[in-house]
Amino acid sequence: MAVRFGTDGIRGVANAELSVDVALALGRAVSEVFRAPRVVVGRDTRRSGPMLQAALAAGLASGGCDVVDLGVVPTPAVAWAASREGVPGVVVSASHNPFGDNGLKVFRPGGRKLTDADERTLAERTEAWLTGPPPTSPRPPTGLGVGAVEDGAGFAEGYLAALQEALEGRDLAGLRVVLDCAHGAAYRLGPRLLEALGARLTVLGAAPDGANINDGCGSTCPDGLARTVVAEGAELGLALDGDADRLVAVDHRGQLVTGDHLLALFAADLRERGRLPGDAVVATVMSNLGLRRALDQLGVGLRETPVGDRYVLEALEAEGLALGGEQSGHLVFRELSTTGDGLLTAVLLADLVRRRGRSLAELADAALTWVPQRLVNLAVADPGGCVEDPGVRHAVTEAARRLGRDGRVLVRPSGTEPVVRLMVEALDPELADAVLAELEAAVRAARPSRAEGSASP
Repeated sequence: MAVRFGTDGIRGVANAELSVDVALALGRAVSEVFRAPRVVVGRDTRRSGPMLQAALAAGLASGGCDVVDLGVVPTPAVAWAASREGVPGVVVSASHNPFGDNGLKVFRPGGRKLTDADERTLAERTEAWLTGPPPTSPRPPTGLGVGAVEDGAGFAEGYLAALQEALEGRDLAGLRVVLDCAHGAAYRLGPRLLEALGARLTVLGAAPDGANINDGCGSTCPDGLARTVVAEGAELGLALDGDADRLVAVDHRGQLVTGDHLLALFAADLRERGRLPGDAVVATVMSNLGLRRALDQLGVGLRETPVGDRYVLEALEAEGLALGGEQSGHLVFRELSTTGDGLLTAVLLADLVRRRGRSLAELADAALTWVPQRLVNLAVADPGGCVEDPGVRHAVTEAARRLGRDGRVLVRPSGTEPVVRLMVEALDPELADAVLAELEAAVRAARPSRAEGSASP
């Protein structure tokens, strides 16, 4: 079978597209490609997680790697442990996807994102192992050469300590916060962190049962969080996704504060404190036009990348910049983490609100004026081919002409799902709706849809 790495590792329906055979083969491939003595492994709360992690660990150990089992921990905790130990890491998680899906995300030694070359090599070796030992593979180790599986639960304490140290001795004493853990990987560590910093905390989404991860909760569905914040008179709400590498917030009014708002807030704060090297930040092509306008007013440059925090990190490291992220809430503080980290973003945001002495609502409203944005996902058989269809390309060109400088259009294939993502921004909401309808029609005419499109707010 063909093994394909998307923008965030391998994902698919657990026990079908992502089988134990694939997990076993990937473990063997990781041990072979990186030849590291140890690999750190963690997972989220999905029912299929222990099954896939066991197969992955077996593959790693059979290749001679000791496996450090971190248990249920956020994705960035695995990256932190890999960075601390200078070894590769693997996370068993499908992030914000429904519980029936799962995924395998690999960090190269030091907790860094995979390069394109890494992905190609791992995919090739995984495919080869799925049909039996590749002829070029070394003889499997025996005896003391077989890897051991070790309990790595202690790494969670070090990760929490590192997050607390990010506040440089400050705390969150008395701040009223509602935290939604999405019944996911941070359901234990998230509340512990905020309580240790002194926040007055209400916790949602912290009772995982293997099937409720991301189900009507977390960063992809913050409605319940917003209601709770308003009902309890909290100062802010914080919503993680299933593997806790992203965060969105709500203010005391229950209004959503997106990753773009957070980027604008942190850019202004870091620049004022002399901590924004290059006076520039990194964002993806999906970021709202309002962010671009806000950064222009601040005198802060914007480096644009494809979607995916991997590309954000590459751009940050290429220029030595400190801050980047995505509208979805993946924020990267390069000097503090090797990847997007929802818990790190949460404590830094709460700290910012406390230091400024103003409500999150005031800060967010002043930081960014949102430009009306329409998003639709259309399920199609061949997303890449659909985007290259002449009719679709013509529709995109015509849409850009109509919008001019007061709007923006983006049509792209998803890197994780069989869908085409459509985005239209315009100062005139009615124009945005009309242009989106035309693009939808062009996509449907190009390739048969497998499902109805689903709009995102």
